[in-house]
Amino acid sequence: MSSFETLAARPIGNRNGRVKQNLFNSRTRKFLSYYKPYQRLFWADMACAFVVSATTLLIPLCANYITKNVLASSGPDTVNRIWGMGTLMLGLIGIHTLGNMFVAYQGHMMGANMEHDMRRELFDHYQKLSFAFYDEQKVGQLMTRLTNDSFDLAELFHHGPEDIVISTLNFIGAFAILVSINAKLALVVFLFLPLMTLYAIYFNRKMKEALRRSHDRIGDINSQVEDSLAGIRVVKSFTNELVEAEKFAGENGRFLASRRDTYRSETYFYEGLVAFTQLITVAVIVFGGVTIVKGTLDLPELITFLLCVAILIEPIHRYGNFTRLYQEGIAGFERFMEVLEVQPDILDAPDASEPGPVQGSITFKNVSFTYRDESGYVFRNLSLDIQAGEFVALVGPSGIGKTTFCSLIPRFYEVKEGEVLLDGRNIKELRLETLRRNIGLVQQDVYLFAGTVADNIRYGKVDASDAEIVAAAKKANAHEFIMALPNGYHTDIGQRGVKLSGGQKQRLSIARVFLKDPPVLIFDEATSALDNESEKAIQASLEQLANDRTTIVIAHRLSTVRNAQRIVVLTEEGIDEQGSHEDLMTSGGTYANLYKLQLSL
Repeated sequence: MSSFETLAARPIGNRNGRVKQNLFNSRTRKFLSYYKPYQRLFWADMACAFVVSATTLLIPLCANYITKNVLASSGPDTVNRIWGMGTLMLGLIGIHTLGNMFVAYQGHMMGANMEHDMRRELFDHYQKLSFAFYDEQKVGQLMTRLTNDSFDLAELFHHGPEDIVISTLNFIGAFAILVSINAKLALVVFLFLPLMTLYAIYFNRKMKEALRRSHDRIGDINSQVEDSLAGIRVVKSFTNELVEAEKFAGENGRFLASRRDTYRSETYFYEGLVAFTQLITVAVIVFGGVTIVKGTLDLPELITFLLCVAILIEPIHRYGNFTRLYQEGIAGFERFMEVLEVQPDILDAPDASEPGPVQGSITFKNVSFTYRDESGYVFRNLSLDIQAGEFVALVGPSGIGKTTFCSLIPRFYEVKEGEVLLDGRNIKELRLETLRRNIGLVQQDVYLFAGTVADNIRYGKVDASDAEIVAAAKKANAHEFIMALPNGYHTDIGQRGVKLSGGQKQRLSIARVFLKDPPVLIFDEATSALDNESEKAIQASLEQLANDRTTIVIAHRLSTVRNAQRIVVLTEEGIDEQGSHEDLMTSGGTYANLYKLQLSL
């Protein structure tokens, strides 16, 4: 089971009734909380919905008054009375139109504002979740929750209350008018309603299940597209366009199947309701005609009755529309809450404090770590002291845990056992923001953002001046190639820096850390993408930056760490040996064997 399924709110079926109810109540409160900032607009929208409903009911009553009272008692003022009622009906139509315009525009804007708030809250929550969460997730699914699901919710936030108010008032008002005209004929109409309700409930459940599957499938499509397009250069280099097309076709086919189920259930739902409304209309005409023949109903009353039946049917259609919006919105809200209810597993302790000026000593004390409880340990009972200002290199076979070791220092992951100390204090006692602000990291997989060269360097210090950016670039030996670009520091580098070479991207990421200027530096294969000439230049810059700073370098090419003050060799058993390059070569252990092997290649 993924961490998402473990931590999020999908385990309802495995919990007792009280927990289910508590979860339902908490989600209901959360749903309603988004209305709070827009209470005035909400009540104005409801008032306009009430006006729309009232004017809808008054118009057939005006028509009934004309046909039954005005025309039945013709006199010298009959024409004027008809004109007067016509003027009144025009006024009602004007009020009805203005009310609908307010509901349509301001109501939609209320929903859009609430969607904006939810999207911002979810994105902020994404920023709080740890690497462990993202290790288990597909980016496309997370994007769907941020876009498609929130849009469906906006429609529900707006149309939901409006449809309920208008439908309820119209239904009650129209039914009251029908009863007042002819109770027996109204009973004929009423007999159809329980059947319609049962029919709607059954296909409503079918529609909910289909919509949920459809939401999941569109998330899978987004994941597939994001994966394929992000790796388009790999796809083309291996000429695997057909492979990717087949993978996409598979996901697209699954989505089509889910949409087929959705449209089938929607068709049964809506067309069934339409059939019921037509049956009601036919029943009213037949039984109304019989009633007229018997003399208990006149033609003006039948016309008014039919007009009110149309008004009675319209709420049923609105209820149908609300049902669709509700199912789509609630399906989106459940997916939204599933992520929002995932609690960040790495947070500031309640009594977390600032570390003060960081010297940079780092201590691993009996540290054990595993990515998941059911998986094996990456390392166990590992202890290591790194002095402030020391230049330490971590070496060892690939996959042995060197990157994981360094990821524990800024608390990207949480240790399972033991503790990591910074200047003698457990890093769990320090504020995360401050801890990470004092650590500079250049990762093996360089990530640059869409934008300019200057934007990407400034990411290391968002308020940096242009002069500081240039200085950082010079230290990283990046200034020369930057100035050769079409627009220098203002050159757009494209998505993920696709317009730059691997070495250029690496140097920009190093310049970013130069600008940050932290007391603790971690370089994870920082020079792996550089040619020999660039590597030598960067190596000199790194050694300059490492002066009086704690520096940890993860290196695959052992020749790049010969000048490290201490080299720590990691193996499956933990720390196998440590010492200077000369000492380790003299001892003839694991490091010496690895070094000789690389020289022979």
